[in-house]
Amino acid sequence: MDMTDNATWAGADERGRGAKVWDLGIRLFHWSLVLLVSVAVVSGLLGWPSLFDVHLIVGTAIAVLVVYRLVWGFTGSTYARFASFISSPLATLRHLREVVSGTAPTHTGHNPAGAAMIVGLLLALVVLVVSGAVVLGGIFKEGPLASFAGYATGRAAKEMHELVSYAVIGLVALHVLGTLFESRRTGVDLVRSMIHGRKSSHKAGQNASQHDDTSSVERGARPLLATGLIAVILVSLGALVVHASRLPVPGVRNAPLPDLYVSECKACHAVHSPSIAPAATWHAIIAGLDDHFGENASLDPAVAAELARYLRQNSAEHWDTKAANRFTAASEIAPLRITATEGWRRLHRTVSDSDFTRRSVGGRLNCTACHSDAEQGRFAPRNINIPEETTP
Repeated sequence: MDMTDNATWAGADERGRGAKVWDLGIRLFHWSLVLLVSVAVVSGLLGWPSLFDVHLIVGTAIAVLVVYRLVWGFTGSTYARFASFISSPLATLRHLREVVSGTAPTHTGHNPAGAAMIVGLLLALVVLVVSGAVVLGGIFKEGPLASFAGYATGRAAKEMHELVSYAVIGLVALHVLGTLFESRRTGVDLVRSMIHGRKSSHKAGQNASQHDDTSSVERGARPLLATGLIAVILVSLGALVVHASRLPVPGVRNAPLPDLYVSECKACHAVHSPSIAPAATWHAIIAGLDDHFGENASLDPAVAAELARYLRQNSAEHWDTKAANRFTAASEIAPLRITATEGWRRLHRTVSDSDFTRRSVGGRLNCTACHSDAEQGRFAPRNINIPEETTP
């Protein structure tokens, strides 16, 4: 294939560098998304509390990129626009049959299979962003949906978020394989094309008769219009997020712990939020203070009655946090030990015994050693920090 054929096929310039297909906006979007999705996948799979904010920031950035791509799909240059490549399911199936038979034409922009992949990925990313916001609000009681999503809703969203995350990994793998296959089939280095924006084929026999373009109307990019639309959308969404994030959150009590409760409990151990146990557990604990896990912690009857009233009115049944939902099922072996519940054990399964026995931690009951917001009953991942061992 000589340079004339290549120019005919790809609209190359006089130096035969191939047609300018992918504008700068599309290329920046593509590689930014590659980076962000990679970080999101790694931080999500690792699940380290220290990466919680990283995952949240990356998810927010992906949401901004999706908004940008949707706007650029109507204001970008020819092959960035959805009108240039969106195909019907039947057209996609026909293209796949042609690929199998070896008769598929080459598309200057996205072929129907590639277009289907783009739509699938964008939809999956939208679901990931929305489900992630529901998880943040329902389980962690943060963000714009904290006032609207309960813990049960957050748990369901978490399952969906994880499922769609794996689906995205699968779609990305298919996209990479499809790119390599299409590069080999057409002779176009699609990876390099997404770097410099030009497409040209050097495969023998690839000429204009084999070329099929889904859009014959050349359109220029409208960056000023795109910038204005994106700014309006992001400012509007940002205002809604800020407003919704300030709404009261049902199932979370922000009142400080009473002085009486703090002083009586702190005399022997760390103070616990009443949200980590149901009323029945607190009632049994107060009723058995004369044998409080092997110690006599008896109190004046009036004081004990006041503490019992406070714990009953602020027990796990009155909260909708993660701890309140996970620690309610008492252990059959040690029904009064919060650390013996299945929920507590599962949440701490990655913490070694040596971590709990550190002098700086002081045992499983010392929640405040690792959770700076333990007394408030929040237990947010970002506030988890296992202190280093201290020397005697």
